[in-house]
Amino acid sequence: MKLKILLFIAFLGFSFLGISQTATIKGVILDDNNVPISGVNIKAETTGTTSNINGFYEIKVPSDQNITLVFTHVSHKSVEQTFNLKNGQVLEFHPVMKIDVQQIGLVVINTNTKQSVDGVTTITPEVLRTIKGAQPGVENILKTLPGVNISNELSTQYSVRGGNFDENLVYVNEIEVYRPFLIRSGQQEGLSFVNTDLVQNVDFSAGGFQAKYGDKLSSVLDITYRNPIKFGMRAEASLLGGSLAAETVSKDSKFSGIVGLRYRDNSLFINSLETETNVRPVFADAQTYLTYRFSDKFHLNFLGNISLNNYTFRPKNRQTNFGTLDEPVALLVFYEGQEKDQYFTTFGAFKANYFVNDDLTLKLITSGYHTTEEEYFDILAQYRLGEVNSSIGDENLGEVEFSEGIGSQLTHARNDLDAVIVNIEHKGDYNIDEESTLEWSVKYTHEDIRDRLIEWEVIDSAGFSVRPPIFDIPNNQPYEPFEGPLVAFENIRATNSVKIDRLQAYAQWSKRTTLGNNDVFYNAGVRIHNWNVNSAVPNEDGVSSSTQTVFSPRAQFAIKPDWEKDMLFRIAGGVYYQPPFYRELRDSSGTVQPNVKAQKSLHLVLGNEYSFNIWDRPFKLVSEAYYKHLSDVNPYTLENVRIRYRAKNNAKAYAYGLDLRLNGEFVPGTESWFSFGYLKTEENIDDRGFIARPTDQRLKFGILFQDYVPNIPDLKMYLNLVYNTGVPGGSPSYADPYDFQTRLRDYRRADLGISYVLVDPNKTYTSAWKQKLKELSIGVEIFNMFNAQNTITNTWVRDVYSKRQFAIPNFLTPRVFNVRLSTRF
Repeated sequence: MKLKILLFIAFLGFSFLGISQTATIKGVILDDNNVPISGVNIKAETTGTTSNINGFYEIKVPSDQNITLVFTHVSHKSVEQTFNLKNGQVLEFHPVMKIDVQQIGLVVINTNTKQSVDGVTTITPEVLRTIKGAQPGVENILKTLPGVNISNELSTQYSVRGGNFDENLVYVNEIEVYRPFLIRSGQQEGLSFVNTDLVQNVDFSAGGFQAKYGDKLSSVLDITYRNPIKFGMRAEASLLGGSLAAETVSKDSKFSGIVGLRYRDNSLFINSLETETNVRPVFADAQTYLTYRFSDKFHLNFLGNISLNNYTFRPKNRQTNFGTLDEPVALLVFYEGQEKDQYFTTFGAFKANYFVNDDLTLKLITSGYHTTEEEYFDILAQYRLGEVNSSIGDENLGEVEFSEGIGSQLTHARNDLDAVIVNIEHKGDYNIDEESTLEWSVKYTHEDIRDRLIEWEVIDSAGFSVRPPIFDIPNNQPYEPFEGPLVAFENIRATNSVKIDRLQAYAQWSKRTTLGNNDVFYNAGVRIHNWNVNSAVPNEDGVSSSTQTVFSPRAQFAIKPDWEKDMLFRIAGGVYYQPPFYRELRDSSGTVQPNVKAQKSLHLVLGNEYSFNIWDRPFKLVSEAYYKHLSDVNPYTLENVRIRYRAKNNAKAYAYGLDLRLNGEFVPGTESWFSFGYLKTEENIDDRGFIARPTDQRLKFGILFQDYVPNIPDLKMYLNLVYNTGVPGGSPSYADPYDFQTRLRDYRRADLGISYVLVDPNKTYTSAWKQKLKELSIGVEIFNMFNAQNTITNTWVRDVYSKRQFAIPNFLTPRVFNVRLSTRF
């Protein structure tokens, strides 16, 4: 009987729906850059609605009569369109709203101003896709920003304001992403996680970020992948690899998806290095971002990634010349053996959005990350270190004539790692009123890492095996025979199984109001992070587990004075913690130390933004001064991109600096910028005094410049120029870093790209083949245009006679040419 009543009620409901004479109009509202606009008001006589966070809207209108829809937004020009639809008809309409130039100067809260208040730098997708450079991702643009250091064109790792590579957060559509553990050099690294072909928006914060972001000490890179509104494809090919991206949307606009495939081959770079090799670096990945709109209130998203890095390296020989003109020295090395590395990672995440009403949004995010990594190598290096013939005209010019050191080095590794990371998180945001917002989150993370580490190094100097200097047995070789057992110079063997459980939560409040005639903005929040470490193998003190908790309060304040000049002042700060990840728990011997504390940083940032016009074109000068006081610091050494921690909180440190960036239309219709950064960061280990940290890069200059030929606007150019002063060059194994404070040479690099646009999306063509394409361009690139000799690390070689250790520079890539073809259809 109950079933019959329910069916009858449902029938009546459908009958009444059928009686109403209505039609439906829906779609996605876009701006000039095809980016969805949220918060657009849509009115149709007596009814109305607003677009959601994805720019999507749906409205029911009376049928069989003229109905005018009016689309209005605070920073865009209004759009009006008249429709006359039949009963039950569903029409898709995707309006493009132009920016209201006159209104932008008067309105305080729009997209750009909101990011200015938050202290965020925004990079447009056009810049990412136009300026490729040596790095295969967004990092190629980040390196031109002040405070960001990338001194290795083979790597996508970056340090920010004195931090290291492990201190940066990366999110894609609010989902935290990870990178492999075992990578030790940029040659092995391959592709960045972020696929620029899928990107809709890039936000970057170099410090003082809000509580809604996680527990790291340095920066946040917040990526948004786009939801497509129509079918399209994009392809690119170059001597470094290629990419293919496709996007589509269903007829009812409920389903949309975008897929990207990438292939990278760094042979062009690696074969240009001073080490002659046979190398096969193969890097490939596939990514997808899918969205299904069950209704206007409930959306489900999926982010997936599969990545494979295969790196086979067979070195042959190497000659490095260094020293001075009066005393030239050369290192000549002959190699045997090979290195084989493989990194296979999979990542999947679901994100459910429930829009309860215009003020309340609830989200549930689940993700899983799995990586299996192998690092195997056996390489014998036989070297000669000696004086070089510098006699001009001599037939032996440039050859080593007198050997000061002869020896060999055998390195061996069988390293395996298997890691699984699972997350589940609830997030929500509530608009208290038009001026205030409350955001919150609760997140649980489980990390399961299984690691086998086997590494050893044997050094033979002039026929004598060199022992490590940590033994107390007297050893005067090679002058006196040593009869003790042969011991490898370095020998690390460890097997670890570690499980880490984390519980995190945050709450933050944001408000916009006025103070007199001035607009002010507040943001205050707090994070809590509890974690438990369980190791199957106890450390030397018998400790196998540890539980710790930290609280992280953060706040921001910004004011836009009611001045004739367009200025904004900002102050941000807080207590930032970085609870240890697995890499930070493992010391140099491979032993896991569960009781390592979270590193702590008291952070203060003062900022100013000044917007003005020159030549009737917009410009902006952004200035930020910052100071960090760090305690419970976990010291580390940096070898290429490999970080080796001491797994001790036995240091304190500080960092302070100034960042300046001027960006605008130096050339009409293009965006360019000039950056300058000053940084000083030092650490005090065991109260022995302050020394430079491994990332103490004092001065930074960066230029990203775009131009075109006025009479041939389809002929375009970009210049990506970076100058970084040298960082500390490290120290030999077992050496005291306080005794080795020399710096690497300054990093100087200029990449130039020239392209010609054969098919412009803003033009119409009569040619049949051009009509089939939306965009087509071809270009050439010159990497390291001035052929600067940049250094990434030092190789330490001993002189058998004087027992001195020479720091042999490991040079990066010279000038390299590339050809690139891009198309969209």
